[in-house]
Amino acid sequence: MIGPVIAACGAFGVYLLYSSLVLGRKGLWLQHQKRLPWARRGRQWLDQAGLPDVSIGELASVTALIAVLAGASAGLAFGGLLPGLALGGFAATVPIISYRQRRSKRRDLAEEAWPAMIEEIRVLCGSAGRSIPQALLDVGRRGPEELRSAFAAAERTWALTTEFSTTVDVLKSHLASPTADATCETLLVANELGGGDLDRRLAELAEDRRQDALGRKDARAKQSGVRFARRFVVIVPLGMAVAGMSLGDGRAAYATPIGQLLVSVGIGLIIVCWAWSGRVMRLPTQERVFA
Repeated sequence: MIGPVIAACGAFGVYLLYSSLVLGRKGLWLQHQKRLPWARRGRQWLDQAGLPDVSIGELASVTALIAVLAGASAGLAFGGLLPGLALGGFAATVPIISYRQRRSKRRDLAEEAWPAMIEEIRVLCGSAGRSIPQALLDVGRRGPEELRSAFAAAERTWALTTEFSTTVDVLKSHLASPTADATCETLLVANELGGGDLDRRLAELAEDRRQDALGRKDARAKQSGVRFARRFVVIVPLGMAVAGMSLGDGRAAYATPIGQLLVSVGIGLIIVCWAWSGRVMRLPTQERVFA
C-alpha cells in the first residue's frame, strides 16, 4: 500500500505547485488573486473549448484526481511505485487532451462556417446597403453556436463605445482565429478608409478560406484510419500486460526490481509513441498575422 500513498502525495504536490504558479495561490487554500499570464491563456483556452463555466482550478483538480486513481490502480496491479507514477502521469494528460480535441473541433467547425459568413457580409454591405459594423454583427448573431458568444461580447462593446476598432479588437481576442483576424482587419480598413473594392476582397477571402477548409477536411478524412489504429498503441500493450499477470507467476515477476523497471520503460515507450504519432498527424495551423 505504500506505493499508492506515495503516488497520491506526489499528485497532491503537483497540484500545489500548479495552483501556486498558475493560479497565484498563497498558502494552502486558493484565494482570489490577480491572474497571471498563464492563467489568462488557460482561461482563453477553456473558453475556446466551449467550457466557460469550468475554472482552471477545477481542471487542475480533475487532472490530479485522475492521476491519483490511475497511479493507485497501476501501483496495485503491478505491485510497485514506478509503474504507478508513470501511468499516473500519463493519465493526468487525459483531461487536457480531451479539452484540446474539443477546442480543435469547435475551431474547425467555426473555420468551415467563415466562408459563408464572409459571403453574407459581402451581400449585406453591397446590395443590402448595410454599414460594415452592422453587417458584421448581424451575421455573427446568426452564426454558428461556437462563435456567438464572441460576437455577443463584440456587440456589447459596440453598443457602449460605437468604436469599430475597439469592437474588432474584442472580437479578435475572443475568436483567436486567423480567418477572423483577416476578415476583421479587411472590414476595419474598409470602414475607416472607404471600401470601393471591398466586394472583391471579401469574395477572394471567402474563396481562399473555402479552399483551405476543403483541404483540411480531406486531410482529416484520409487520417481517419490512422487515428483509429493509433489507439492500439495504448490498448494492445496494456492488454498484453494485464494478460501476463494471469499466466503462471507473471504477477510476481512484475513485482521484482527488473520487472518494475521493464514495466516503467514500456509505459514510457507507449507515451513517447503516442505523443510522436499525434505530432506527426497534426495538421499545420495558420499563424495569426493580425493578432
